[in-house]
Order: sequence, then C-alpha cells, then structure tokens
Amino acid sequence: FSFKDQISRAVISICNNIAEGFERQSNKELSKFLFIAKGSCAEVRSMLHIALELEYISKDDFNKLYALSVEISKMLSGFIKTL
Repeated sequence: FSFKDQISRAVISICNNIAEGFERQSNKELSKFLFIAKGSCAEVRSMLHIALELEYISKDDFNKLYALSVEISKMLSGFIKTL
C-alpha cells in the first residue's frame, strides 16, 4: 500500500510542479520547478525498477511505463531549453 502511495505522489508531483512553476510567471521560477518535475520523473523510474524487482508489475508494464516516464522527462528538458 505505501509503495503505491509513494509512486502516486511522485507522479502527481510532476503535474503539480509544472503548474506551480507556471503560476510564478517568471521563466527562472518556471525552470526551477520544471527541474523539480524532472526529479519526480526520475523517482518514478526508480520506483518502477523496484516494482519490477518485487514482481509488482510485469516486464511489459515496466517497459511501457518506463518509456512514458523517459518521454515526459525529455519533454521537460526541451521546455527548459526553450526558456
């Protein structure tokens, strides 16, 4: 239960940090929060590795979710570069 809660918090943190950074109405602040969101993406990937090791998820699910997390992280990096 706590594992599921932790990964859910990390996923929600990605969205919340993007929103909070946007509301700051400054590129410097937005960039700061986008980096925090990237950190949350890394946390999700870490949790996915653990979930796979503990056999909470299948290899297929791991691959799909991991790829999505990497894609989100790359989009955040691209956004940061444009700022």
